[in-house]
Amino acid sequence: MSPNPVVEPAILAREIYGAQFPSLNRYVNILRSTGVEWGLLGPREADRLWDRHILNCAALNELIAADRTVADVGSGAGLPGIPLALLRPDLQLTLIEPLLRRSTFLTQTVEELGIGPNVQVIRSRAEDHHQTYDVVVARALAPLDRLIGWCNPLRSPNGIIRSRHSSLTDRTNRSAYEFAFGA
Repeated sequence: MSPNPVVEPAILAREIYGAQFPSLNRYVNILRSTGVEWGLLGPREADRLWDRHILNCAALNELIAADRTVADVGSGAGLPGIPLALLRPDLQLTLIEPLLRRSTFLTQTVEELGIGPNVQVIRSRAEDHHQTYDVVVARALAPLDRLIGWCNPLRSPNGIIRSRHSSLTDRTNRSAYEFAFGA
């Protein structure tokens, strides 16, 4: 009998997130319902949340030092920022999202999950936001050159950018958040 691909990633996430797993599971349920209803995720993504999105976000854990400020540019449905906030309460996260519908979703989700003390939602385009951060994270929301142009001004002088982007070469280990510069 073959293993169930939907269950196994959730079991792995339970091991990774430990005591925060109930909150993470609540977030996944929010994504499956409100996230799909509001068009933040496609309906086909609902069955792939654990492996394609949640575990992918957990890969950042080992790549970010303790007690850092982190900006999630183009946060959308909160990936990777919200799973990272649940896994790493030592981080101060800012979810930057320009669209009202998405920023409203993020604000409601942060409140519902009770992670407001270490997560701030900013409705803004990255290029209009002028705070700097130790770490800037982004998923592949634009061509790499444009993504770097948006993220680099948000990076503190010794900060880094972590991004997962399909244009990165296999040499850089595309399966994790592999693009980094600055540090």
